[in-house]
Amino acid sequence: MVLELQWLNASFFAVFGLLIGSFLNVVVYRLPKMLERQWANECAEMSGKPLEEASAFNLMVPRSRCPHCGHHIRWYENVPVLSYLALQGRCAACKASISVRYPMVEVAASALFFYCGWRWGATAQGLVWCAFVAVLLTLALIDWDTTLLPDDLTLPLLWLGLLAAAMKWTPVDLSSAFWGAVGGYVSLWSVYWAFKLVTGKEGMGYGDFKLFAALGVWFGWQTLIPIILLASVIGAAVGIAMKFTTGLREGGYVPFGPFLAGAGFAALFLGTGSLQRAVGL
Repeated sequence: MVLELQWLNASFFAVFGLLIGSFLNVVVYRLPKMLERQWANECAEMSGKPLEEASAFNLMVPRSRCPHCGHHIRWYENVPVLSYLALQGRCAACKASISVRYPMVEVAASALFFYCGWRWGATAQGLVWCAFVAVLLTLALIDWDTTLLPDDLTLPLLWLGLLAAAMKWTPVDLSSAFWGAVGGYVSLWSVYWAFKLVTGKEGMGYGDFKLFAALGVWFGWQTLIPIILLASVIGAAVGIAMKFTTGLREGGYVPFGPFLAGAGFAALFLGTGSLQRAVGL
């Protein structure tokens, strides 16, 4: 009976994750553009220039459409994974190819939600960890695409982690979460300035500080070293592989956020103790 309930909870979470994954695709595409509009308006306002009239653009409007022909995507063409398979990965109107990343994100979100439902069930813990994986996945994708880690996501992730620690929904107490935030931010902030003073260049962005601080909140200050070591090793390996395959973007840089996120997922799946042992601590 217990096992059946566990499967039921996990399956419900998996279906919910498919729907959330579809929404995350929207966030990944639109949030950076929304920020660009906001920054452009702020610059125009400070320079005294009149603001340009622009149509509404947010996470809800306008309706999703094909970037090639402008075809409005109907509800039955937007069913997670199934619509992609039914359309054979092509626009219903112009037959242009649709990126396979869309269903991959939906499947990834579904799998992550399944894990949360299996591990914590239909509880407050399960829901907050679903929020954690959803935001972390979104941040990784946005940073990979744009090298941005928006405050709109990193700061809520940090504050939700503090709330979850206070409510005992995470494996760390509030004190460990607080010092995890402090240690995570200050450590990368110090590396940033040391690197800049030595080389005159910026090695990372402030979003990385905030994301690392958020991970420190969710997993405690004790996991900061394992997380940063794991992220660095994975990042170095991917960077070297991209260099030899000419996959590096202009400037020869690789965003660090996706690897921090990957280390965060590792901490979730392995547990803080196993993660520390994996890196020899």
